[in-house]
Amino acid sequence: MKVVVNPKYEHFREWITSIPACFFSTGDVIYDARNQIRHTTINGVSVCIKRFHTPYFVNRIIYSFFRMSKAKRAYQNALTLIERNIATPDPIAYILCGNGLLQESYLITIESALKRNFYEFGDGIVTGKEDILRAFAHYTAQAHEAQLYHLDYSPGNILFDKIQGTWRFELIDINRMEINTVVNMKKGCKNFARLWGRADLHKIIAKEYALIRGFDIEQCQKLVLRAREKFWKKRPHPFFTYD
Repeated sequence: MKVVVNPKYEHFREWITSIPACFFSTGDVIYDARNQIRHTTINGVSVCIKRFHTPYFVNRIIYSFFRMSKAKRAYQNALTLIERNIATPDPIAYILCGNGLLQESYLITIESALKRNFYEFGDGIVTGKEDILRAFAHYTAQAHEAQLYHLDYSPGNILFDKIQGTWRFELIDINRMEINTVVNMKKGCKNFARLWGRADLHKIIAKEYALIRGFDIEQCQKLVLRAREKFWKKRPHPFFTYD
């Protein structure tokens, strides 16, 4: 078993090391699908533990010898985001288990204080929420300018809430990211394709994103809508209103 602990949380090491043995009896389940996420409290600190599913045999070989595991990538990406002032839950540690080949892995993070996510825009209503979308465009532009590009920029991976009068955002599920990549207008606009909602949501975001990055507003909106159409035509969804 390999345990890597963020130096800030070294005092949690003994508890962290015990996680594989007691994961399924720890805390409360908050997500249970391919992977499972549990919430618990340790010494008064709210944390989330994500257990990645056991990879298929070929992937066990790949993750053991040729490619970084998802848990390690998510941990390292979180450190990079925070270093570049892009908010994400603070990483505590990651754990890799297996005898020769990767069997299971865990990511432990601080629980986010942000309680809302972009699924709420699936109802198509943006009236009264325009300030959220403009603030989100700023957050995204900041990430892109920092050469960070989330490859699964979907509603459930974007948390937000108003903290002390300011809209705050955090990215989660960050094991799939491009780091140190130049994000031009076309690439940046494509990043918004997976968001749920009508075209007016994407237009508001695209306009603000263009203003921040110095892009042509009309061209930026066209690129965002084109990427949206291409993505959603192949993936009809009951919560998505296609215009």
